[in-house]
Amino acid sequence: MSHVSRGRSRVAIAATATAAALLLAGCGSGDASGTTTVKGGVTLVKPGQLTVCTHLPDPPFQSERDGEVVGFDVDLIDLVAADLGVKQVIVDGPFETIKTGAALNARQCDIAAVGMTITEERKKNLDFSAPYFDADQAVLARAGTGISTADDLKGHKLGSMSSTTGEDYLRGKGLDPQSFVSVDAQLNALRTGQVDAIVQDSPVVTEWLKDPSNAKFRIALSVRTGEQYGFAVRKGGDGALLKAVNTALADAKADGTYKKLYATWFGAAPGGSPS
Repeated sequence: MSHVSRGRSRVAIAATATAAALLLAGCGSGDASGTTTVKGGVTLVKPGQLTVCTHLPDPPFQSERDGEVVGFDVDLIDLVAADLGVKQVIVDGPFETIKTGAALNARQCDIAAVGMTITEERKKNLDFSAPYFDADQAVLARAGTGISTADDLKGHKLGSMSSTTGEDYLRGKGLDPQSFVSVDAQLNALRTGQVDAIVQDSPVVTEWLKDPSNAKFRIALSVRTGEQYGFAVRKGGDGALLKAVNTALADAKADGTYKKLYATWFGAAPGGSPS
């Protein structure tokens, strides 16, 4: 049976400001008495829910719409939660504490779903699921800046999101971008002329360009990086949950659910051209 027929619920964000503050402080709210074990021996931070760390906004993977968090990552993790017989609850926090494993180690959440690229450096702190999305980087610039190659980036004011592979790409080219803490801050800097161009994951850029008010901007350069996204759990600590995630992903790909969700959020089947 296809997962789609189960009727997944949209997910409201939980205690955003408080959770973010706790993540920054590195203190945990879960203890032995607050955990619960569900299907497959998966032990969760809070009873009855799969608590998910993310960093908003990052459309089309996760973003707020009418007070709820929606997106491709949200839909995929809904499948995991449904298999475990619990609900998904999303906690917003800094990307830095997610990618270093601090949020998971502090037991602020069970899993990280944040459109995160699997890298060897991040594997030192996190255990990743099987890849669920292939991505590259894109340089977004105001039309007329004359940027069409990596060499053209020199001499321009550039923006990147802190602690990301896009930022690593620019620094690897010997460039010194201004670092922003969120996608919104990065895009606003481009809108206001604070920077001439930004580097960001290509699906995020493509989603942003769908807004007619952004017609003055264009993808100036596509960077083929061959990145893959994965969901992440505590290093060495959540093997049962990791198995549940990989099973849900495999089932979704086998029964066509993954393909349907991909088309919903990206306008095409995996490997196809956006419609």
